[in-house]
Amino acid sequence: MTHSPTMDFKSGTMLLALAAVWGGSFFFAELALTEVPPLTIALHRVFWAVPLLLLVLRFMGLHLPAFGPIWGSYLVMGALNNALPFSLIFWGQSQIDSGLASILNATTGIFGAVIAGLMLADEPLLRRKLMGAAIGLLGVAVIMGRDAISGINVTNLAQMAILGAAISYSFAGVWGKTHLSGQPPLVNATGMLIGSTVLMIPIVWVFDGPPALALTPITWAALFGLASLSTVLAYALYFAILTRAGAANLMLVTLLIPPFAIALGSAFLGEVVPPTMWFGFAIICLGFAVTDGRLLKHVLGRFE
Repeated sequence: MTHSPTMDFKSGTMLLALAAVWGGSFFFAELALTEVPPLTIALHRVFWAVPLLLLVLRFMGLHLPAFGPIWGSYLVMGALNNALPFSLIFWGQSQIDSGLASILNATTGIFGAVIAGLMLADEPLLRRKLMGAAIGLLGVAVIMGRDAISGINVTNLAQMAILGAAISYSFAGVWGKTHLSGQPPLVNATGMLIGSTVLMIPIVWVFDGPPALALTPITWAALFGLASLSTVLAYALYFAILTRAGAANLMLVTLLIPPFAIALGSAFLGEVVPPTMWFGFAIICLGFAVTDGRLLKHVLGRFE
């Protein structure tokens, strides 16, 4: 008899740890942006994570696949899950606070459910997913305010960049499920990061020039935190939670990231999140709850 994965105390603790290290990525980025341009930060994040993950694979007795078509899939996955969203988020953070960026990034779970529903036969686009998406977009509208429709400015563009990153993550989830399901998860993570590094090197060279190495210790610490904690440790936690608690419970991390990012931004960067943004985040959380369906099913019975 098989049992559905459940969220026990250990899984919940790991989920909070994952939210903390992913929430920390917004804080680390803010520190690094004082000296390093956004595209170069994205390159640092993936480049330094590769040797660390290779050590993890060696310790676990795992090996990368031989050169073949799967490496093309890793390039696409690296573009969708690392190169594009990291670049968009870091550029967005150069214009808006880390707390706001993390709140907008919380729409990933909502976009992911809708895009998977449109593209995957085993994840149908149920009514609740469309309702959840509509509620989530209302939350985004509350956060962005009337300025978003009255004219285009750099703040609006930055917020749309974060939303673009969330959509890119969603397509990455579909790509990974359809093209990379035959490999161990950490092998896929390493191959994906190698692919994103290969993509980012020429892009950074063209737009930012060769990365400067004469950086302050704080900046290097932030870059190392992005690579080691917010990437390598995060992937290890991510796949461990996925195995223990399942994908549905793992999606809850998207709602737990903003409080950590906001707390770090408030404590160390002097950022302030106005009530309007908290209200918008609450609406996004409601949209996620509708998309997920479990809470409403518990309250209302069958709900699709």
